[in-house]
Amino acid sequence: MKNLTPIILAAIALTANAQTQRPTQSWQFPTGGNLRDAYRTPSIPPVQLSDSPRLDTLLKEGKLVLSIQDAIALALENNLDLELVRYAPRLAETDILRAESGSTLRGVPLSVRDAPAGLGTPTPGPDGTLGGGNTPALNSLLGPGIQTDLSILGSLPLSTGPAVPSMDPVLVGNVRWDHTSLPQNSTFLSNLKSLNASTSIADFGVQQGFSTGGYFEFGWNNSRQRVNNPLLTYNPAIASSLALTFTQPLLRGFGRAVNHRYIRIAQNNRKVTDYVFRQQVIATVSGVVRIYWDLESLNEDVGVRREAVTSAEQFLADTRNQVETGTAAPIDLTRAQAELSRRRRDLSVAQSLVRQQEMVLKDYLTRSRLDSVIASAPVALTDHLAMPAQEPIEPLDDLVKRALTVRPDVAQARLQIVNSEISLQGSKSALRPSVDLIATTANNGLIGRPNSFALTPSLGSSILPGGTPGLTGGYGDALSQLFSRDFPDYGVGVQLTIPLRNRTARADVVRDQLTVRQQQIRLQQLEKQVRLEVTNAQIAVEQARQSYEAVKSERILQEQTVAAEQEKLQVGATTGFYVIQYQRDLAAARSAEISALASYEKAKTALQRAVGTILDDYSVAFEQALQGHL
Repeated sequence: MKNLTPIILAAIALTANAQTQRPTQSWQFPTGGNLRDAYRTPSIPPVQLSDSPRLDTLLKEGKLVLSIQDAIALALENNLDLELVRYAPRLAETDILRAESGSTLRGVPLSVRDAPAGLGTPTPGPDGTLGGGNTPALNSLLGPGIQTDLSILGSLPLSTGPAVPSMDPVLVGNVRWDHTSLPQNSTFLSNLKSLNASTSIADFGVQQGFSTGGYFEFGWNNSRQRVNNPLLTYNPAIASSLALTFTQPLLRGFGRAVNHRYIRIAQNNRKVTDYVFRQQVIATVSGVVRIYWDLESLNEDVGVRREAVTSAEQFLADTRNQVETGTAAPIDLTRAQAELSRRRRDLSVAQSLVRQQEMVLKDYLTRSRLDSVIASAPVALTDHLAMPAQEPIEPLDDLVKRALTVRPDVAQARLQIVNSEISLQGSKSALRPSVDLIATTANNGLIGRPNSFALTPSLGSSILPGGTPGLTGGYGDALSQLFSRDFPDYGVGVQLTIPLRNRTARADVVRDQLTVRQQQIRLQQLEKQVRLEVTNAQIAVEQARQSYEAVKSERILQEQTVAAEQEKLQVGATTGFYVIQYQRDLAAARSAEISALASYEKAKTALQRAVGTILDDYSVAFEQALQGHL
């Protein structure tokens, strides 16, 4: 039972801080201080579906005010994907407990979920009309392109191998009473119609296995029988015995390495669940950052569309004056009115995209159903898109080396190889012949009263012929015979079992060897994939910066073009049609600049995720994330 202590302490450490913020799952095995604890169901609290108090503190004047760090904190405290994976380490601890008792493993969950795609950044059509958000190809760097589902690396099929003996002592008992009546057809018992017997049995035993593969069985057997058989010397008779049998495998199933293989695999799987949780945190943080910047870009695009509406209203007023003074044709007024309607439509679309993206973000940052207050509260973002003046450039080889060191999916793949090799030890042991050393010892006792039905009553006396003490007496005399070893049994032997073809064990060994090779190939695939992801993410950052510089230059030139065309319109050197067209181009250029800025931020996030440093970059402590309280 003392082996439970490390598990209990680790589990308490995981939940202690979380309980100070909001009740979360507690985890406690029976302590073993009381024998009854081994048979009590541990108390697991119900799932907590309420949001953390942080959400209420960020609700100010009817708005949900969020910085990017606030959004990350809310997600780590409330996101249901994370809450689901928080159970994985505790499930792994149950497997450790099973393995320590000698049982096989039930496995641990490995899946990781990405954040929703959202609406992406604003994307104007070729004519400048805003038709809706998008999910750019760049977003794939933050989603399916990154190794998020660790189960893709391959589940580990454990070969059966030699059975591990039960490490938990087992107490068995059998107490019963029987009455039998057998009709007789014998010349020796011609005066008996039936042979009647009443038998009481009380047998107890203890079984215990050891890490060497051996096990012992201790039995204390007792019986009391009353029978009307005249051939018996004692009736009723009490028989008692103490027997100990020890069996130790010498080849198949021998040694701690074989019999502790499930324990080592379970301990490795406990580490795997930490890697799975870390990967889920990475996926959640990167998803929050992506959704945040998408919402900010859509918000800024609303400002662009408002400016476009304002300029269209001003242009309509100017055109109306020109028509009244006769310096413009009536068709120009019609075009100006149509353009205003068009830009108002774009503004309405942009505002609806913001509302939809806000719902995506709020849903991802909460665990309860959105109430009317939170659902209707607009999101006010405090961090804004900005291009840094300089971009620190780190050599690609250094980034790849760091990624191979810190990424949890790579570490998990390496542990899979270790687990495959541990499993291979069991299948190799099963390939050997079975040679078992068996040692037995037993003490026997028999006591009773002279049989009143006996044919020769003199044999029931307390002294047998030759002066040997008789077997008359009570149960205490039978116990005295046991501990005095009056009637001992003992023996030692070797039991040999040799499968002549051994095809099952040979197949398991080959299969486990192939599994190890597969895991090695998967690790190589993953390392190549990591290099490709880091390379593509770094290229995406460079490309996003260059794209921003290009669209920024385009926006400046479009502003100059619009200003020049408006001056020409005032002197009658152009028409309103061209002014409208250039204003559309300017609105599209401003939206493209916003989209490029958001793409740059998301490309940086993709690089941070590909390298595996995003948690450090946003100051996310793994233990706090595991507890669900920052």
